[in-house]
Amino acid sequence: MNHLKQIAARLPEYGLDAMLLNSEPGEYYAVGFHGEGNVVVTAQGCFYFTDSRYIEAANHLITGAEIAMTGRSRNYRAMVQEVVDRCRIRKLGFEEGYLSVADYNLWKEGLTAELVPAQKLVNSLRAAKDDGEIALMTKAQEITDRAFSEILKFIQPGMTEQEIAAKLQYDMLRFGAEKMSFDPIVVSGPNGSLPHGIPSAKQVQQGEFITMDFGCKYGGYCSDMTRTVALGEPTGEMRKVYQTVLEAQLAGIAVTKAGVPGKSIDAAARKVIEDAGYGEYFGHGYGHSLGIEIHESPNANTREETLLPVGAVVSAEPGIYLPGKFGVRIEDVTVLTADGCMVLTKSPKELIIL
Repeated sequence: MNHLKQIAARLPEYGLDAMLLNSEPGEYYAVGFHGEGNVVVTAQGCFYFTDSRYIEAANHLITGAEIAMTGRSRNYRAMVQEVVDRCRIRKLGFEEGYLSVADYNLWKEGLTAELVPAQKLVNSLRAAKDDGEIALMTKAQEITDRAFSEILKFIQPGMTEQEIAAKLQYDMLRFGAEKMSFDPIVVSGPNGSLPHGIPSAKQVQQGEFITMDFGCKYGGYCSDMTRTVALGEPTGEMRKVYQTVLEAQLAGIAVTKAGVPGKSIDAAARKVIEDAGYGEYFGHGYGHSLGIEIHESPNANTREETLLPVGAVVSAEPGIYLPGKFGVRIEDVTVLTADGCMVLTKSPKELIIL
């Protein structure tokens, strides 16, 4: 699966003769290949350049582009310049969100074409997933849901957060994942108030919440989910906070659809938490887009005014974090449609007591 034609079709809209993609996610979106290479997309044709480590695989896996290998006397800039000359490129778009200043200066010095920032071209395409991308993300989420089912049978008092994180990763790989979307978050008890806490040697104890945020990649696309479970009987306060977060998430999902700004979705969920008196303990946004990367655009937070497109894949993850006590987060992945959304995450989210 590649998106060369989609990128080429958008070039005139941005006043470009060609687009250069050399970030890892940009390369994968364009040609569907994980390597270290450079893609040039023009109206006349597409080109992929890589080195000897990836050339054989590229020749087998990439379609729709001319493929060539770099050498000691012919680096990436020289090869792109050949395309500039061949296709008479004057304005060449590039991914300014990924290119360092040092690399930009090297490219600028090595090319006769004008380099034009064009991250928005790629971001706008990646924001709306097509059927093939959604199918891969659905499979990634199925693997993640299955790992959650397994971890519920595994957790016992006295095991460490690190052991639980290791088991989640092992099972996702065992069930077909290529790799993790990100390093899993497993935090328990007082550590649960750390939204992005790192799994530690702390042992999980009876009467604590355990929050697990994890996901995997399948076919180059991410899954992401969070579940908070109780180990032993929770207190009344723990139940209240959990129910508040669940109701907030459901309120956000209820208004999630294409054509609304991300801040409106955030506001619907945030109101539930604020009305319950926990507003100061929900510091992050309601959700983020995901796809090839675990964090993409547009988002569903207090600042996002972008209207979300059909096919956007956005997380739904409100949380409440009480310092020194515990935290609760519940996260699903949603696919936006014209009149609502489809929830990819199938794991139960009513409070589970182990």
